Amino acid sequence: MPKILNFMANNHGLKLTMFFLFVVTYEYWSSHVQPPDLTNKPAGSTHLIKDVFILAGQSNMAGRGGVIDNNWDGIIPPEIKSSPGKILRLGADLRWVDAQEPLHADIDVNKTCGVGPGMAFANAILRGGSRRFPVVGLVPCAIGGSGIEEWSRGGWLYEGLIRRAAAAAADGGGVALASGEGPYIEIVRKAQHEINLPNVMTVDAKGLLLQPDGLHLSTNAQVQVGKMLAHAMLRSIAG
Repeated sequence: MPKILNFMANNHGLKLTMFFLFVVTYEYWSSHVQPPDLTNKPAGSTHLIKDVFILAGQSNMAGRGGVIDNNWDGIIPPEIKSSPGKILRLGADLRWVDAQEPLHADIDVNKTCGVGPGMAFANAILRGGSRRFPVVGLVPCAIGGSGIEEWSRGGWLYEGLIRRAAAAAADGGGVALASGEGPYIEIVRKAQHEINLPNVMTVDAKGLLLQPDGLHLSTNAQVQVGKMLAHAMLRSIAG
């Protein structure tokens, strides 16, 4: 059964950013989507990718940490350093390469990308569940400023996500999806906290440090978000 992780953050109570994390088995993709032949992986990776995490949504998922006046400062905290052969990303050309920030540089091409939650998430997953996740595959799909209708069935971002998910599933035993971002009000936050359904978890990142623009999460905040998402995932598996 899919596991759903709601992630919420806001801008001083005015904006909420919401991500959903779904674990979808490879059997689902193999029966619903015809994946291409995609078996290339970096030489350092000796495992088939067991779990693939699709990073979808808007600018905070694409990563604006460290971006000021359209320039990324290039700062890489230890929590988001590369791990060759263990953390991979699916590039825009549908080829697996060793992952490094900015993860969305060749996906969200019309904006300056910086640090997002993806690498902190992947590193935390490896530290906490190396036996379960010997290799983590990240599939960047987020586009800053995108609307919910573009992620709806038939929208161009939805279709692109399905295509990239199918490619990723060719090497994976499972797929996770982190998706969604948009303007909501506090009543929605309250409703999300009150959800009581099987396999649904909520991670609230309200109050984390923002960039000077007052809209996007800072590098340190993105690291915290990645860790929170990973810990929620690991708890759900352990439980």
